[in-house]
Amino acid sequence: MTTNESRAAAAAPKARTANLARTLGLWSIVGLGLGYMTPTVVFDTFGNVAVETNNAVPAAYAVALIVIGFTAISYGKMVRVIPSAGSAYTYVRESMHPGLGFLVGWTSLIDYLLLPMVNALILRSYMVALFPDVPAWIWVVVFTAAVTGIIYVTMRGTSNANMILLVFSIAVMAVFVVMVVIQLIQGAGSGTVASVEPFFHPDVEFGAVLAGATIVCFSFIGFDAVTMYAEEAKSPKTMPRAILLTVLVGGAIFLVAGYFTQLRFPSYDAFPPEAIADSTLPEIGSQVGGIWLQSVLTAAGFAATLASWLASHASVARMLLVMGRNGVLPKKLFGYISPRTHTPAFTVVLVGLVSLTAIAFTLEQIVDYINYGALIAFTFVNISVIAYFAIRRNRRHTPRDILAYIVMPAIGMVLTGLLWVNLDSHALVVGLIWTGLGVLYLLVLTRGFRRPVASFDENQPVTGFNKIVEPGPRSQI
Repeated sequence: MTTNESRAAAAAPKARTANLARTLGLWSIVGLGLGYMTPTVVFDTFGNVAVETNNAVPAAYAVALIVIGFTAISYGKMVRVIPSAGSAYTYVRESMHPGLGFLVGWTSLIDYLLLPMVNALILRSYMVALFPDVPAWIWVVVFTAAVTGIIYVTMRGTSNANMILLVFSIAVMAVFVVMVVIQLIQGAGSGTVASVEPFFHPDVEFGAVLAGATIVCFSFIGFDAVTMYAEEAKSPKTMPRAILLTVLVGGAIFLVAGYFTQLRFPSYDAFPPEAIADSTLPEIGSQVGGIWLQSVLTAAGFAATLASWLASHASVARMLLVMGRNGVLPKKLFGYISPRTHTPAFTVVLVGLVSLTAIAFTLEQIVDYINYGALIAFTFVNISVIAYFAIRRNRRHTPRDILAYIVMPAIGMVLTGLLWVNLDSHALVVGLIWTGLGVLYLLVLTRGFRRPVASFDENQPVTGFNKIVEPGPRSQI
């Protein structure tokens, strides 16, 4: 006879298991990726990239799109065979070596830690443009405290809220493009809506465009975050398409916005130096449509940036929590979960303190540091395809396999490596020091490579802010 106790015992394992609900369709996942990428960032970095490329911003985006496109294809190949939520370090660990995977994860950690700082710097520039008499550092403190407080209380989010913010931002960008087209027809800027000069003119050098592509590569960071939603996709088969679509749609938005902005502002001399160093978005809005467009464009950028900040802050806090749980970092601190809020209190506050250091930096400086880690991760994802398919699974004997699993990832590897060596020298030095510290730390953790290395991740997502976990209100991390 089946008793209540036996039924409860049989049900107990299910109650303890928090499974991710498969609720996300193709375009929901693409929307999450685009939201993480923050489309309005094209206006924030426009002045800086225009200086670097000698006024060929769209050319830099075109080169970056090609490079990231090859890497996106490699991500799609790896997510098919390793469909659990993970990222570059997961793929490297599974296809090559746990130690190498650790180092890729360690290097990528610099991206996660600094992404909230980027959002702090962008919001600071918006507020300074609107309230020039208020000291800039105050905005960093206020917004960092607010975001940290929100994440401290709860780490949950919804794809619906992200989609609303994304649609609003893209709608405002569309209005901006229409206004620019009208002004170009009327003779403003280049005085034409069709020109090759945003991509090529006599003063453009390929080396400068490559340096610009290295900067705007930052704009695409987030496309790889959609791999974290593999366990929530309605069909795992949609993931490769979602990754590639995120890159292509995001790249199209950047190219269109960059192209018309470059035509409207043929020279970076239109912007003051302080705007170029931080963000040219408020200045672009002001010159195209006066105070009202400046306000609306800034509001769109503000909404997109705030959403990205919440996501990136929650992501890295959770990643540090998992590293603490797995023994990669001291467990007592990094593995601590507040019994009151059910969130990783220490890591949330730690990320907030790191974000506060945005007071002392410019957007240009932080972007270079982030790109160091991102390009390392992208390079190793391409290598992972070769290691897993061509070497481990011996798929290298037919023309199709050679093209898919050797030639294409090799092209992606070379292209991302090319961008990496074009990084600012200071970013390379700081990044290499960070990687060196990772090697030393790995030696300590493994006692000279005599014991297995702990992983960065576990069987549940480590970097997803928009996760829906079932069951119960306590599944909030």
